[in-house]
Amino acid sequence: MSKIITVVGARPQFIKAAAFSRALSRDHAASAQISELLVHTGQHFDANMSDVFFEELGIPQPAVSLGIGGGSHGQASGRMLEGLERVMQEAEPDMVLVYGDTNSTLAGALAAAKLHIPVVHVEAGLRSYNRRMPEEINRVVTDHVSTLLLCPSKPAADILGLEGITDGVSVVGDFMYDIFSMVSTSVEPRRSSAPYALLTLHRAETTDDLQTLKAYIEGAGRSGVNVLFPVHPRTRQALARYAITLPNNIEAVDPLGYADLVAALKGCEFVMTDSGGLQKEAYFAGRRCLTFRSETEWVELVEADANRLCPPEPDLIADHARWALAGGCGQRSIYGDGNAAQKAVQILADWLQAH
Repeated sequence: MSKIITVVGARPQFIKAAAFSRALSRDHAASAQISELLVHTGQHFDANMSDVFFEELGIPQPAVSLGIGGGSHGQASGRMLEGLERVMQEAEPDMVLVYGDTNSTLAGALAAAKLHIPVVHVEAGLRSYNRRMPEEINRVVTDHVSTLLLCPSKPAADILGLEGITDGVSVVGDFMYDIFSMVSTSVEPRRSSAPYALLTLHRAETTDDLQTLKAYIEGAGRSGVNVLFPVHPRTRQALARYAITLPNNIEAVDPLGYADLVAALKGCEFVMTDSGGLQKEAYFAGRRCLTFRSETEWVELVEADANRLCPPEPDLIADHARWALAGGCGQRSIYGDGNAAQKAVQILADWLQAH
C-alpha cells in the first residue's frame, strides 16, 4: 500500500483536506491502495481557527501535531521544516500532499523535495505577482519543486505553462468548492434584522500597518450596510494595539466555524476581505466581493466582475460597496463541478500505480 503524508496548518487547508480525505474514503479502489497520514504543523493553533474545523468537517484527527505556531516567517518555516523532515524520515511516505500557499505549504514541499519524495501541490498555478507577500514566495517555490500540480482553473494551468511547467499539470477544479457545495445544501442563511456585509481581515500586511488597517475599517464603516466582522486573533491584537474603535455599524464576533461561515455568506449582501479563500467562497455563494488588497491571485474573479480590488482608500471602498450591493455573480462555473477532490484521488492513484 502506498502512503501519502498530507500537511495542513491553516483554515483553508483543513477545508481542502476534508474534501480529499472524504473523496479517498469513498473511492474503494483508491483507499485500498493508498493510506493517508495527516500532519498538522500548528500554524493555526487557536481552537476557533483549527479544532472546530476538524470537528465540523469530519477530518480525521492528525496523526502528528507539531504544535508550531507563532514567531516570524523565518522562525516558523524553519521549525516546520525541521519537524516535517523528521516525520517524513520516520514515516517514509511515497508522496507528500500540500495545499495552497502558507508557511506550512512551503515547509512541507521543501522537506519532501530535499528527501526526494514526490510533492503534490493542490491549488497550483496561482500568482498575485507581488513578491512582497510571503504567500507569493511560498506558492512559486512550491510549484517549482512539485511533481504533480493540481490547478483549480485553466488560467492557473496557463500560468504554469508560461513558467515552463507542463509535466504533471492537471486542472481538477477547486477543493473548497467541493466542501462548500456539500455543506451549503444543509445550512440556512444567517438571519439578521437588517442587510449586512461580511468582513474579514487577517493578513500581516493589513494588520501590521496602522494606516492600512484604519483605512479598511473606515471603508467598511462607510459601506452603507451593517457589517458582521469575525475577528481573527491577530486582528484583535492589532485593533487593541492601535486603539482602533470600530464604527457603530460593525459588529465584532469570534471567528466562525465553517457551517456558520457558510450561513453568513448565504445571508449577507456582499463580502469584504483580504483573504484568498473567502474571495472564492463569496463567489461560490453568489456574492460579490471587495478584496482589501491591491492585487489578487484569483484574477479570474476580477475578470468575471465578481470581485473588485480595494487598496486602503475609504472613498474607493464606499464607491465599490455600491457596486457590490447592486447584484450577484451570475454564472458560477469557474472552479469546476464540485468533484475536484475525486478527480485528484484518481490522478494520484494512477501516478502511484505507474511509479
